[in-house]
Amino acid sequence: MTTALPVLTTEPAVHSSVEFDEKLSAYGLELRAATVDTLQVNVGKLCNQTCKHCHVDAGPTRTEIMTRTVAEQVIKTIKKFRIATVDITGGAPELNPSFRYLVRESRALGAQVMVRHNLTVIFEPEQDDLPAFFRNHFVVVVSSLPYFLEQQTDAQRGRGVFEKSIEALRRLNSAGYGQEDSGLILNLVYNPVGAFLPPPQASIEADFKRELMKRYGISFNGLYTITNMPIKRFLSYLRRSGNEGHYMRKLVESFNPATVDGLMCRNLVSVDWTGRLYDCDFNQMLDLGLAPELPQTIEDFDPVRLARRRIMTGAHCFGCTAGAGSSCGGAVATG
Repeated sequence: MTTALPVLTTEPAVHSSVEFDEKLSAYGLELRAATVDTLQVNVGKLCNQTCKHCHVDAGPTRTEIMTRTVAEQVIKTIKKFRIATVDITGGAPELNPSFRYLVRESRALGAQVMVRHNLTVIFEPEQDDLPAFFRNHFVVVVSSLPYFLEQQTDAQRGRGVFEKSIEALRRLNSAGYGQEDSGLILNLVYNPVGAFLPPPQASIEADFKRELMKRYGISFNGLYTITNMPIKRFLSYLRRSGNEGHYMRKLVESFNPATVDGLMCRNLVSVDWTGRLYDCDFNQMLDLGLAPELPQTIEDFDPVRLARRRIMTGAHCFGCTAGAGSSCGGAVATG
């Protein structure tokens, strides 16, 4: 029997949740938030790289940048509601003028701060002190590295990115990141280079640890596998390469009900560069906001109302529930 494919389009408004919700219902499942312990802050789409898999469609020419006014409202929210974890992303978040303000103030309020760091931004003007800045504020650094070989990395992220990434990792190691007993956490992120699911997280982590140490003397704490989401730039790649149907069929047929409890949307809220709220960063990129009865902006943030909320879904949600699952913290299921 041929599996019917969810309809994907470049227009977010017509992304249908029907197919995904029907799949949940078939297993007696409903997707609702559990709590809100993480605020994921996307400070904008400006980036020094233009990666083929980027679900944000970020790049050097993007002008969407969080203002200081919105950043200050984010800090007010963290203070008022004692948010436990602040996950800062972009684009390259370090290029936002308010980035260091967000880190400093969040840490001063006692929140754990994670930064989605692309490594090569260290070589941009006035960014060479980032390893020391991260260390001084005990930032958890999460860095994308497509592979431990140059060809695969540069194919996804651009020529010369691998060489710079290795040097950046060495600088982070020198600052104490990824070193045993330092307390400075450096996690890597693996996205498949093509239209396929990531391998088992534990096995690819072991490969990365072995090869990066053997080849370059680099150490790190953990590796997250994240499935490429069929939206924005990666969706364009799928269509250009004729892989859209194959990839979507793979995601649908690999649906794993054991992943649902661990999905990132169940314990976080995403805020965009304008201050609007979303269930996750992927929904944000599709302009798929929170359910209309809920708070819509960071000024109206209310963790009581946002807990147990129904999650807005679409066909792209099959990307988070395929195989071992995918979240900002990597795989979410072992079976």
